Amino acid sequence: MTSTAAVPPPRATYRRLSVEERRAQLLLAALGLFAHRAPDEVSLDEVAVAAGVSRPLVYRYFPGGRQQLYEAALGSAADELTLCFTEPPVGPPTERVARVLDRYLGFVDEHDTGFSALLRGGSVVETSRTTTIVDGVRRAAADEILRHLGRMGGEQPAGPRLRMMVRSWIAAVEAASLIWLDDGKRPAASELRGWLVDHLIALLAATAATDPETAAAVNDLLALETSDGPAGQLAERVIPIVAEAAHLLPAAAASD
Repeated sequence: MTSTAAVPPPRATYRRLSVEERRAQLLLAALGLFAHRAPDEVSLDEVAVAAGVSRPLVYRYFPGGRQQLYEAALGSAADELTLCFTEPPVGPPTERVARVLDRYLGFVDEHDTGFSALLRGGSVVETSRTTTIVDGVRRAAADEILRHLGRMGGEQPAGPRLRMMVRSWIAAVEAASLIWLDDGKRPAASELRGWLVDHLIALLAATAATDPETAAAVNDLLALETSDGPAGQLAERVIPIVAEAAHLLPAAAASD
């Protein structure tokens, strides 16, 4: 009877990460920590543990320490979120905005740690660099919405009232997203998206009532809309409500 020596199990294959892969790994670990706590409360040791690496390795990639790592993580989340607003100019404008919001809310849903870290940058860490990163996302988002309204560059740039209105809407989208997370992601993302598109249309209509530049943009937008799209569906719901206010019109008061 011959005996055979026990064969040791094969070693797990170790794959050395590239510089880009390692940096991405560290940023992901940092985002998970910065999303839930103030940056001053997060140590590099914790980032190293979360990433499964040594503290000196974290310093090798981010020699500026915690602040540099935080700013890099913030920038990573900002780049990804900015991409959500990029949409080809195909179809009615409000349908394009709906697709943008679907991606935006998908990001919020799937990457809420990165989203939270991004929004915290403007309030928790008061540095010019972090404020610039956060504000850059908001400006880029506003520019994309204005582009879908046909008022970004070209012969008909957005006027101050229209630009202010769009940036106010971006702020409302941001606030609604945070509330949505706080409320356990209720209502459904599709319902929230529909409400936010309606909100944009209503703000455009209200601004157009007193601003000729916005009125011209709304007229151009409505020419591209369809009866079964967001603008048409909102008009169908709102017109009966507005009709109930006919007695408030000056002509109606004069005929009484």
